[in-house]
Amino acid sequence: MEQEQKKIYKIGIIGGTGNEGKGLAYRWVQAGHEVIIGSRQKEKAQKAVDEVFSHLEGFEGINLAGMENRDAIKTCDIAVITVPYAAQRPTLEDLKDDLQGKILIDVVVPIVPPKVTKVQMPPDGSAAQEAQKILGDGCQVVDAFQNISHERLLGKGDVDCDVLVCGKGKAAREVVLGLVADTGLRGWDAGSIENAVVVEGMTSILIGLNIQHHVHASGIRITGIPERE
Repeated sequence: MEQEQKKIYKIGIIGGTGNEGKGLAYRWVQAGHEVIIGSRQKEKAQKAVDEVFSHLEGFEGINLAGMENRDAIKTCDIAVITVPYAAQRPTLEDLKDDLQGKILIDVVVPIVPPKVTKVQMPPDGSAAQEAQKILGDGCQVVDAFQNISHERLLGKGDVDCDVLVCGKGKAAREVVLGLVADTGLRGWDAGSIENAVVVEGMTSILIGLNIQHHVHASGIRITGIPERE
């Protein structure tokens, strides 16, 4: 039987100039996807592109560009948001019309400084649920990558961490699980968007563990399930 051809996506990362956005861009372009790093300022987006390219010496056929957020979303197949929690609502309200008909991977964590080790969930339950409420039924929000440090993403090889994926619609989650696999991580379908409260809340716990044990990149593993073929 012939192997099914892998689907290549054009991925637009809203607020992709931060460490997490650059880490995901670095992983996805190596997997063959076309990635657009978005920012409110095109110059800032291009600077982030240059930083990612500095990690990609020796790789060929890399398709990576920088644009303003709106242009990145208008041209992408899959959208990703990696802004700080305080910026999520105004950013999504501004881009709501452009996100209709797309899957949005929400990487935002509702961390409220200075108590970053304390779980503080928003009134809607989670950042993902808040995003879904803002965008309405025309956009499918899927939560993922909250528990992965950018140091791991920008490193070499596969990452010894798992990713819990939850969100609206199993088909959308399957698409995101494929993109998780393309980063070298192992993903798990964690069910409906209501479960995002657990996934996002875990980040504050991991930050606390990092501080206690003087490390930068603690993560999670799902055990007790046989390895998949």
